Amino acid sequence: MLTPVEDGPAIVVCNTCRFSADAREDGQGRRGGTMLAEALAQARDADPRYAGIAIQQMPCLFACSEHCTVHLRAPDKVGYVLGRFTPDADAARALLDYAVAYAASEHGKVPFAQWPQGVKGHFIVRVPPAGLVVES
Repeated sequence: MLTPVEDGPAIVVCNTCRFSADAREDGQGRRGGTMLAEALAQARDADPRYAGIAIQQMPCLFACSEHCTVHLRAPDKVGYVLGRFTPDADAARALLDYAVAYAASEHGKVPFAQWPQGVKGHFIVRVPPAGLVVES
């Protein structure tokens, strides 16, 4: 049931996520999560700033009330679930820009002033790392 992956900063993409709030798939029968994973991989591979961020996929993050959902995580950092993205290059770059700042942060907290516009309003939940909770 579990598959080992690289243990470092990663964007885990729900590859079965809906295309949008209103549609399960696009006009060609493709799921939004698969499209977002492809856009993330293309953006990462095109820009060396993103080289340290892994793009990992899994079916269903159980955030089914949303669409195009990802989990941003890194060892010993607070993780975040974000969603409601359009599965395109703009969303991919915004997520990767945030992921770079997140990876460089001490505990996973990126100051709001550094958030790319494309991630604002997309946060669903934050997840404390194992054995820790977040202080106020």
